[in-house]
Formats: sequence, structure tokens, C-alpha cells
Amino acid sequence: MTPFAYLFERFPSFGQTFCYREVAELARQGITPSIFSIRNPKAEPPQDWDARIVKRVHYLPDEKQLLDDVRKASKKRKLTPEIVAALDEWGRRTDFLRLYQAVYIGLRLQEMGIGHVHAHFMGMAARTAFWIHKFFPVTFSFTAHANDIFAPKNFEIGLDKLVDTAGVAVTVSDYAKKFLQERFPERADRVRRIYNGLDLTEFGRADFSSAPPLILAVGRLIAKKGFADLISACGLLKERGKLFRCEIIGEGPLENELRRQIEQLNLQNGVALSGARTLREVRQRLAAANVFVLPSIIDAGGGMDNLPTVIMEAMSTGLPVVSTTIGGIPEMVVENETGLLMQPDDPVGLANAIEKLINDPAIAQKMGQKGYERAQRLFSIETNVRELCSLICSGAPSTPFGGPGPPATVIRERN
Repeated sequence: MTPFAYLFERFPSFGQTFCYREVAELARQGITPSIFSIRNPKAEPPQDWDARIVKRVHYLPDEKQLLDDVRKASKKRKLTPEIVAALDEWGRRTDFLRLYQAVYIGLRLQEMGIGHVHAHFMGMAARTAFWIHKFFPVTFSFTAHANDIFAPKNFEIGLDKLVDTAGVAVTVSDYAKKFLQERFPERADRVRRIYNGLDLTEFGRADFSSAPPLILAVGRLIAKKGFADLISACGLLKERGKLFRCEIIGEGPLENELRRQIEQLNLQNGVALSGARTLREVRQRLAAANVFVLPSIIDAGGGMDNLPTVIMEAMSTGLPVVSTTIGGIPEMVVENETGLLMQPDDPVGLANAIEKLINDPAIAQKMGQKGYERAQRLFSIETNVRELCSLICSGAPSTPFGGPGPPATVIRERN
């Protein structure tokens, strides 16, 4: 098997549990690629990560130490003249640290005999992988997810250059695959879809015994999750005299705003913002719930969900899902089969859907069972990680891995 390394912006991260699960499943299958993380997620709430995996992570140094390390390597003539020229020409232009991070990692990949690096997200990690490929005989691939596709930031090394240069671009939904193929038709054959996966044995089954019914939501408290619509829907349910509890697990910049909304609607006794929880605690709350809701919307900057892992988790628990038609969500939630879908920005529709499910537990349990069966078919992490590993190690048929990268060149500033 061709040795490869992972490159993350931050790892492990509670907001990117799918990345951690992928690495953990590879370890379970006896595959332990080297792991590089540009940032250390020290400020995140503690989680029950496997210490053996965390121990394998090589965290990059801070800016000063990074620059010193690369300068020392240059003085020791470890860098080619082309790399030195590229660093000098780029100077302190936007995103200059990506070049230095690429040198730092690339030298270590060479020492380890690793010829391929896989990054998650078409962001900082993928841009660093791009420069690794430019500077060293190391190919790269990446997995694209959501905002990195739909609302990318404007960097000189953008989506076009990443898709054009990578050996293969993986994304996690058919919706995103089509999006990228239509945008980059000349590279359509490089875009592959592999769903995120779960260890389905980790999840208990919901028994729908909560009284009053528990409405559960999980996600960062940011605009694209649509939690303001969920709180508005809860206000409507209260007006209709429905008994329920609603719990939103997560933290984020909109916490104070959402708390004010809860107070304005006098929902303090019915809606709770629970903050961040460990993965184990999230699984426990899912098993205690009656319905899972994620009212995703498109935010003001164009950001939106693609294939939210929490919906997979809810389905794996046997919960019916109420969500919207955003991104790849309809690939998970089949209307009137595994849950209920509506257009985004529709609190009334949300309230109606939630009311239907808490009024009729039999329908809720039937949809939950169908969702469980669908999760078993589509989201087995053992199967999906094996497919990803095979793709990374062998390369897309039209663009085999293993060859050296092109000479180091600096892409000129656009006018």
C-alpha cells in the first residue's frame, strides 16, 4: 500500500468529528498514516478522543518557530533553488505561511518516504498540500465538505487551482459532486463522491419514551444551521398548546442572540441551549429523543450545509428527521419515508412537521426505522473508509499518483 499522510487545519476537532472517525477507522483496519495538523485545537471542550490517535499528531510550530525552521533548512541546503526562489518572490503576500508550512511538512514527508498527502476541506490544509506538491515529489488529494465549496474565501490558490492540481477531489454528497463537476467540467473525472461514515455499533436505539416528547438539535450556533427557525417553530407549538421539550446542543457566536429569542418567546421552560457535549453525551441524548431537527438554511454569505453528520447520527439511532432541502440532505432524509423535508426559512412548516411526528409516535417510529435501515446501507464507516483509502492509495484512473510534482513556480498576483 502506498504510504500517505493526512493534513488537517486542526485535529482532532469536535466540529469535525467525521475526520476523527475516519482516522480512527483506518487505525482499526491496521492503517496508521502520519497526521499533520497546522493548528492545535487546545481551546476546544475536552472530548473522549483515543489518546493513541492524538499522540500520533504532529502539530506545526507557531509562526516564528516555523520561519526559523525553514530558514535553517535553507542554510543547510535542504531546499532546492526553486523553493528558495519561490519563497523569496512570494514574500509576505497573502497566505505566505502556507508556503512555509509546505516546506516544513514536505521535508518531513521526504524523510519518512511518503509520496502522497490527503487534506480535509478545500481550505488552509488543501492550499498547504498544493504547495507541498509544487515543492516536492509529493502528490495530493483532498476531501471537500460544505462552506469550502459553496462559500469559499478569496485566496490566490482557489478552488480552480486545487481541483486542477489534485490527483483526486473527494466530496461527501452527490449534490456537491455535481456542483464541482459543473463548475470544473474539464476536471469532472477527478471528482468522486464518498459519503462520510459512522461506526453504527456505537449508537443506541431511541425508544420514544420521553414525556413530554424531546425535540433534539445538534450543531454549531451559526446562521446556516437555522436554529432561529427552530426556536420560532417551538413558539408556534407552544401557542398551539403542545407539550414538548426542545434541546439544542452546541456552541457558537449566535448563543446570546438565540437566548434572547428564547426569552422573547417565553420559552425558557421549553427550549434549552445545552452547550457543547462529548460524543458519548450526544449519543445518549439522541437515544432519549423523539425527533431530530436540523432546519438548515443558506446564510447571508452563501454558506450552507452539505451532508451534516448529525443527521446520520440521528438516523443511526432510529430517529425520524425533520430538515430542509439544502445541499445533500435529501440524499439522507427521504421525504415521508425517513423523515420530513421542507424549504429553508419556514418556521411554520417546521412546526407542522414536528407536530405531526410528536402527535403520532407510530409514524415517528416507522420513519425512524426506515432511517436506521438507510444509514446501515449508506453510512457504514468500515465500507466508506475502505473505499477512500483505496482511492487515495491507487489514485483516480485518469490521474495516477506517484509521479513528481511540477517545478516550483510562483503564481503571479492577479490584477
